[in-house]
Parts: sequence; C-alpha cells; structure tokens
Amino acid sequence: MRITTEDWHTAGEPFRIVRDVGTRGTTVAERRVHAMTGELDELRRFLCLEPRGHDDMYGGFITPPDDNGADFGVLFWHKDGFSTACGHGSMALGAWAVDHGLVEASADGDTTVTIDVPSGRVQSTVHREAGRTTSVTFRNVASRVLQVGIPLETSRGRADVDLVFAGAVYATLPASAVGLKVVPKQTSELIAIGREIKWALNEHPDAQLADARLSGVYGTILFDDLGDLPAGPYQRNITVFADGEVDRSPCGSGTAARTALLHATGSLAADGMLTHDSIIGTRFSARVAEEHEDGSITPEVTGTPFRVGTSSFERDEHDSLNRGFSLR
Repeated sequence: MRITTEDWHTAGEPFRIVRDVGTRGTTVAERRVHAMTGELDELRRFLCLEPRGHDDMYGGFITPPDDNGADFGVLFWHKDGFSTACGHGSMALGAWAVDHGLVEASADGDTTVTIDVPSGRVQSTVHREAGRTTSVTFRNVASRVLQVGIPLETSRGRADVDLVFAGAVYATLPASAVGLKVVPKQTSELIAIGREIKWALNEHPDAQLADARLSGVYGTILFDDLGDLPAGPYQRNITVFADGEVDRSPCGSGTAARTALLHATGSLAADGMLTHDSIIGTRFSARVAEEHEDGSITPEVTGTPFRVGTSSFERDEHDSLNRGFSLR
C-alpha cells in the first residue's frame, strides 16, 4: 500500500492532508464516528505516529461535504484519535484548496472555502496578492462560554478554571494560577498540568453538550496576559490537547475559545482584536464576527499557512511497526 500526503503548517503547527480515503456515513460527524475504529483508525496511526510522524503530529482525511453548500469535508486526526474541530487545519485547507484549484480563486483578493467539519460548517477566506496566499481567515462555528470560575484542586495548588466551547470544549486559565509562564523551558510542566486539568474536568457537567459527540474537554489553554494593544488584548498561550499534545501555533479553535471568553467577560470589545501568540512566538489575530442573542459569538481567526512538501509512504506487511508507536 502506498499513501501520498501533502504537508502544511500554520504558525508552526503541522497539518498532513490525505485525499482519496474511503469513509462511511452521510455527514462528516457520522464519518468521524465510523472512522474511530477499523481501517481509517489504523491509517491514522500509520501516518501520525513514529516512525512516519511524531507525538505532536496533526492531519486530516478529505471527505465529501454534508451537502452542496460546502466544498468538501474533513476528518481531523491526531495521535489519540479524531477531533471535532481544528482551526489551524481549516486555515491550511483553505490555502490548499485554492492552490490545487478545488476552489477557483483570482490572483488578487479574497476567496472563501467552505468546509464541513465534525462540529459543523466553517469557512476559510483565503487572502491572495499577486497569486500568493498571504493569510487565511478561519470563521468558526458559534462559540460560547460554558462555565467560569470552576474551583479545582490540582497538584500545583487550587486554580479557578473556565470552560468554553469553540467547536470543541476547552478548559482555560492563566498559567500564573499554577505558578508557571508560557515559555519553552517550562513546556514539560505545562504539558503535565494541562493533561491533569483536562482529565479532571472531562466529565464535569458543564463539559457535557447536547450532542454527546462534542462532549468532554478536548484541551487545556494556559495563557499569559501581556497587556493591551490599541486594538485589544495581547496574550500568549499554550494549548495542551488530546492526551498531552502541544499546539505549536496559538491554536485556531483555542483562539476562538479565548475570543468568546474575553468578549463575554468584557475584555474584548465587539470591534476589538485579540492578538494571540504561541509558545514559539508565532501569531494569530482574532475578532468577533457576529454576536448572537443567546450570548454566543461567531469568531474569526487569521493566520498564515505554508506548504511544507509532499510524501509517499509505503506499508510493508513484514514491518512490525506498521501501527506506529508513541513514547508519550
């Protein structure tokens, strides 16, 4: 078996794109459920884990859309399974779709790519100048605060944690609340407390949604407040998702979650902008695109994806490591 992939990154976070895979189900949400067991899950492991990937790899299988209202669908995956949302991947897919002519675009101006993901329908608007993609704006599903100030006893002391839905459920708190800063030399400690908080709140009542497929805490966002810029808040974060993966980017859906929380608490004006840095110093910007009567918002997050290259992977039936392996 030979599998061809195209690799991108958005603000440092990888995204491996795979076409022409067989999926079952009539919607992307149903396809995700079917993919969680069987051949597609084995393919995920094969492409994601070592020796062909690594513990922080990310990617997606391209699928048909739910209906003619979208250009295509995608199943997002990581080392532990299939996620419901992925902002950095949606940005990469927008640029990829335009580059490959799946969606027609002019050399200058904006082109919107509509994508069905397990949590709903999202859009990536690709900004181009002289035939080159300069940035992509990801328009997420409606995002909302689930609960604020949940008291939690952790191994690093008591902390108050907020829960927010932005296509997936995130737990979020200042890194200082657990005696840390969002800096590379503290990555191991940030991963450890991020995993601890995720699993401590995974079954919390406020993390259980009407659609059980979206329930549970997907990741923990720890942030440093860097003050305000003229346009609005300036923060740096690390998002620890799945079971200990670190997002190298500021995290697309995580940035959407922070946008919803900051807007709900009055720290981000309706016409303001969140400047959101990652632990490696890359940046997303985010704003409130729409406000809704139920208190939720539609956030937009902007970043710049880049193509890394293509790969052709072969499966040798005699290779004992075909299922991949993880050291985490």
